[in-house]
Amino acid sequence: MNDRLQAVFFDRDGTIGGSDAVEYPGEFKLFTYTAEVIERLKVKGIQVFSFTNQPGISRAEATEDEFVSELKAFGFDEIYLCPHHHKEGCQCRKPSTGMLEKAAKEHSLDLSKCAVFGDRWTDIMAAKSAGCIAVLVLTGSGTAAYEQNHQTSNVQPDYVAENLQTGADWLLKASVEN
Repeated sequence: MNDRLQAVFFDRDGTIGGSDAVEYPGEFKLFTYTAEVIERLKVKGIQVFSFTNQPGISRAEATEDEFVSELKAFGFDEIYLCPHHHKEGCQCRKPSTGMLEKAAKEHSLDLSKCAVFGDRWTDIMAAKSAGCIAVLVLTGSGTAAYEQNHQTSNVQPDYVAENLQTGADWLLKASVEN
């Protein structure tokens, strides 16, 4: 196992595939490079987890089982999913760190040795609050999130990547150098 990097958490919509809109299971398509990125990390002994807010579940637009089945089929080791609407005030919905903390407990992770990839500032905020490496991808909502927040937010990503593939390249290179 890589001593430096224990796990990587990937947001779903706009990060591993899809667009800046929610696409439900059956409609959602991975980016062409996503499966290779997941496999490359796993080959290096790095666990790969899904980390996603899916409030459509609370509105009965899809079921949690449908999301979990789809994400498992993509190769994720574990699925961390918040099914709640943002007004429900749960502790799992990003930018809260509940999903990351649950994963840390269940998998004995040191979150400072984990990375989060996402296309929204809430992903970056959750990552930084939990002590994770934060990578903002410019796919999905990433470009808009970066333009809206990079100069005004006191929370900043550790790296801004064109996409998941370039972000993974940076992360793997950085973890070897440290």
